[in-house]
Amino acid sequence: MLAVQFGQHPPARRVLVHVSDTHLLAGDERLAGVYDTAANLARTLEAVEALGVRPDAIVFTGDLTDLGEPGAYRALRAAVEPVAERLGAPVVWVAGNHDERPAMRRHLLDREPTEEPITGVWDLGGLRLVALDSTVPGWHHGDLDDAQLRWLREVLAEPAPLGTVLALHHPPLPTHIPFFDILELRDQAGLAAAIAGTDVRAILAGHLHYSTSGTFAGIPVSVAAATCYTMDLARPGVEVNGMDAGQSFHLVHVYDDTLTHAVVPVVETEPTGYFSAEWVERMAALSPEGRLEAFSRKRPPAR
Repeated sequence: MLAVQFGQHPPARRVLVHVSDTHLLAGDERLAGVYDTAANLARTLEAVEALGVRPDAIVFTGDLTDLGEPGAYRALRAAVEPVAERLGAPVVWVAGNHDERPAMRRHLLDREPTEEPITGVWDLGGLRLVALDSTVPGWHHGDLDDAQLRWLREVLAEPAPLGTVLALHHPPLPTHIPFFDILELRDQAGLAAAIAGTDVRAILAGHLHYSTSGTFAGIPVSVAAATCYTMDLARPGVEVNGMDAGQSFHLVHVYDDTLTHAVVPVVETEPTGYFSAEWVERMAALSPEGRLEAFSRKRPPAR
C-alpha cells in the first residue's frame, strides 16, 4: 500500500487487525439454528484481505468457538491460518468464556491440553502485545487471578520501545444492556493496579457483540463487535437481541503519540467516489500548494 503523508501525522508505525467472537461450531450446524458462523467468518476474512494491508498481527479476542469443540478449533485454524500466511501476519488467539482451555490448547495451539490460563507475549517490531486469559472455567463472567496479575506485572516491568497493547476477552467497561453486567470482568481494581504506571497504551476486548469504547484506569479500551452475530442496539436496552447484520472488525493503527481504532464493516458495496490509488499517486506528485488547490480549497460559492 502506498504510504503518503499530506498532513502532520506520519504513517502508522504498526497496524493490527482486531477480530472478535467468531463462535465457530463443528460441522454444518448453525448457531441458535440461525447464524452461519462459518460463512460469516469467511466473509470477514475476505474483507480483511481486501484491505490491501499487511498487518503486524491479527488478534482474535475470544469466544473463538461456541461450544469448545475440537472440530471447531480445527475448522478455525483451517479458515484463518492460510489468510494469515498470505498476509505474513502472526495470529494472536485470546480465550473467551465459550472456549474450553484443554481443547483450545490441543487443537488450536498445539500445546498440552491443560486448564492453565492461555497467555502470551508478542514482540511486533517494538510494539508489545500481551494476551490475557480472563475466562473462568464453567462460567461466563471474567476474572484475572493473582498469579496472572503477578505475571502481567513482571512482563510490564520493562517498557517496550513502542509500548504495550493488552488483549483480553472481557472488557473492563460498563454496558447499558440490562444483565450484561453479570457477565463482566471481576476485580477490575486488581487489573488497574497491575497496569498503573506501565507502558500500556490500549486494551483490546470483545465479549459484548457490539463495538464500543471507553477508558479504564486512564487507558483507552476498544471493543470489537462479533463476526457471528451482533447486538441490535437500535432498540431499548431491555429489548436488545442478536441480529445477523452489522458484523465488523477493527483496524488498529499505532502511531508514536496515539492509537486509532477504526470499525470496518463487513459488507459488499460498490465504490461511488473518486478516491483511488491512482488519485493518491497524482496528489503525491503535486507540491503542497498544488494539493491545496486541487483538493483542500472549498468550491466557489454558488451565485
